[in-house]
Amino acid sequence: MVTDAASTAPSKKRPNIVFIYCDDLGYGDLGCFGSDVIRTPHLDALAEQGVRFSQWYSNSPVCSPSRASLLTGQYPKETGIDQIVGGERHTPGISQHVPLISEILKQQSYRTAIFGKWHLGAAPESRPNARGFDQFCGFLSGCVDYYSHIFYHGMPGVQNTHDLWENENEIWDNGQYLTDIITERSVEYIQEQRAAKEPFFLYAAYNAPHYPMHAPKEVMDRYSHLPWDRQVMAAMISAVDDGVGEIVAALKRADQWDNTLIFFSSDNGPSSESRNWLDGRQDEYYGGSAGLFRGHKASLFDGGIREPAILYVPSSLREGEAWCDTDKQEAPASWIKTSHPGRISHEVAMMADMVPTVLDYAGVEADENAFAGRSLKSMLEHGEASPHERLYWEYNKQLAVRSGDWKLVLNGKLDFFKDQPDEVHLSNLKEDPGERFNLAADYPELAAELSADVRRWYAGLLSS
Repeated sequence: MVTDAASTAPSKKRPNIVFIYCDDLGYGDLGCFGSDVIRTPHLDALAEQGVRFSQWYSNSPVCSPSRASLLTGQYPKETGIDQIVGGERHTPGISQHVPLISEILKQQSYRTAIFGKWHLGAAPESRPNARGFDQFCGFLSGCVDYYSHIFYHGMPGVQNTHDLWENENEIWDNGQYLTDIITERSVEYIQEQRAAKEPFFLYAAYNAPHYPMHAPKEVMDRYSHLPWDRQVMAAMISAVDDGVGEIVAALKRADQWDNTLIFFSSDNGPSSESRNWLDGRQDEYYGGSAGLFRGHKASLFDGGIREPAILYVPSSLREGEAWCDTDKQEAPASWIKTSHPGRISHEVAMMADMVPTVLDYAGVEADENAFAGRSLKSMLEHGEASPHERLYWEYNKQLAVRSGDWKLVLNGKLDFFKDQPDEVHLSNLKEDPGERFNLAADYPELAAELSADVRRWYAGLLSS
């Protein structure tokens, strides 16, 4: 249950909320997360003023379920979306019984907008305008051509379908790079809010660096020294970074920077899918980097679910004496190999935490038990430990649980198709963050206890 608590503190201005989300971005593909190849100065600057999370997890290793968790605060299966959603125009989306953050904030007089990738249902009742968003410009399916905006993949009996929308109206903008469209619409929206009395929620949902691998020549030229697979990946990420810089600049021009909470992350780890190649090759693609972590997109090893995450909360919204006091926390320096300044939180958190965290900062009272996620405000501002004793995952017969430094993966895969030999894989992430060594035989009681626990959790999801 959600109630309006803003009236209890009428003198405090409610914050704007901005989510910036990428697609298939690896943990190791930002400068502030250790990349020595890809230059991301605008995200680096955002991280320096906010906090980076070294142990931030997506709730799914693929796009639609991850986005469902981000926008609902629930585990994917609780939203009705635990698989990649199709692109047919009758495809249902998130359960109508599960509220989205857009719907909750709209009830609190927030203005709401999404620009970019939806991928949470294409049927009329599942589209953004039917789920709490006042404005929408983007595409409904999973992936489209960056210049023609045509959806090519996963349409039985249909070779291609155009997929670019302005609210409920299909629009055409052939030749315009999709990342630039998302940025331009986000900037225009911020500028329009300058004189508005009520706060806004903006979801800038980039589809980069998801295939097809497209980037403008002027951005490709920045990385002409790299082989093509790394060059185009770097260029696509840099184009998003340019967009983040423009969004931040727009907030400052509109005098909204000091009252806007910004969250940046990505839905899952880097893709190894052969379709990333544009020359028809069937061999695996490794243009993106998961850093030192094992696995790729579709894997419940950390390479598929541990994501770069940045949260900027302006000083005007902070109430605690300490802003994410990381001096008391210890973690291997290898988790973020970078000399960039700024605070780093080594506490465990997940995508579903963003809804309760946002509501907490917005002064909206909500039942803690209404969400799978938890507010991170006390963790950030008072140096408290993670609100999670354990995190859980499920995807395509894989199960995983993290408990403290221990992580168990059952029936784990390394990507969509690549198996690995251990049905039960137990790792100590503090000593082995790359999950290279299976300790299940060394700690059989712990492995059995965690296996039983994650199976209980999954059975509870199925019965709810």
